[in-house]
Amino acid sequence: MAGTKQGLTPMELSSFCSEVALMLGAGMALYSGMEALEKTYENDPHAQLYQAISSGVVETGSLHDALEATHAFPRYMVEMCGIGERTGHLEEVMQGLSVYYERESRIRQAVRSAVTYPLVLAVMMVLILLVLILKVMPVFRRVLGSMGVAMTSSGSAMMAVGTVIGWVVLVLVLLCTAGIIACVLLMKTQRRERVLAALRRVFPPLRQLSLRLASSRAASVLAMMLSGGFPLEQALEMVPLVLPDAEAAEEINKIREKMAQGESFSDALTSSRLFDEIHRQMLRMGIAAGREDQVMEKIAQTYEEQVEDGISNLVSIIEPTMVAALSIVIGAVLLSVMLPMAGIISSIL
Repeated sequence: MAGTKQGLTPMELSSFCSEVALMLGAGMALYSGMEALEKTYENDPHAQLYQAISSGVVETGSLHDALEATHAFPRYMVEMCGIGERTGHLEEVMQGLSVYYERESRIRQAVRSAVTYPLVLAVMMVLILLVLILKVMPVFRRVLGSMGVAMTSSGSAMMAVGTVIGWVVLVLVLLCTAGIIACVLLMKTQRRERVLAALRRVFPPLRQLSLRLASSRAASVLAMMLSGGFPLEQALEMVPLVLPDAEAAEEINKIREKMAQGESFSDALTSSRLFDEIHRQMLRMGIAAGREDQVMEKIAQTYEEQVEDGISNLVSIIEPTMVAALSIVIGAVLLSVMLPMAGIISSIL
């Protein structure tokens, strides 16, 4: 089946997952639900995508395979659907994914709002600086020459300093603006993972959030598969498929290697960075009581809440931080104007 790359927005993904969960909860067969969904959205811009999903479910009987064939859905969502089908918890998985993508939509909107305004100011600053340096400064010099006023050494020095400050600020603003725009554009390409990895290396709060997200996803998958009766070793094989980065997947692989060497799961977790000490203790108690799936589910909820709070806090400081930085830029712009003007005044006087 030919795939389509026209994907859905996070809010549309949330709506799709919610509708699938609703159909499954109502007792509809998956293929019947997909056919109904195809008819509902036959006049939608994504009608071709829903048709492809419906055809894929009819052909394969698997929502995971149908979504994967379209190449239009996030890897996390596709793999979670596969896990839901294997464990018999597809309805619960789709409900969880609906909440997840609704939250992601809110977060993206908040980030977009926090970044757009400062970027607009940055562009305005670039235009103002270009006008000052390329138009206003030369006019000052020509006016002084036509008036026969000779610049004093101090006036010339101040004008030179002002011009240099203007160029420096212009270059810095251009570099920052270009860097932000480049990151935004690269995030929409196949280099998304590389960009995120680079941002995690240079921005510690983002690295911590990524680790917490990995912990939440790992605990969620383990809880789901353990409750579905899958052996722990098989459950661990599925975890790397839904993790956000290779670094987190490597942590799971280390746990699997230690278990292969004879260590227990709780002992293998001791050196892992995915779970905090208090949660490792909870897991030991849960394993001893035979309730590791319930403990994993609780841990997943805890880390998910930490991720949401961390992202909200990060977004809340983006706008004031960028506005503060732009205030410094504005001060530098004013300085670049005032110094040449002071030079002109000192030359006339």
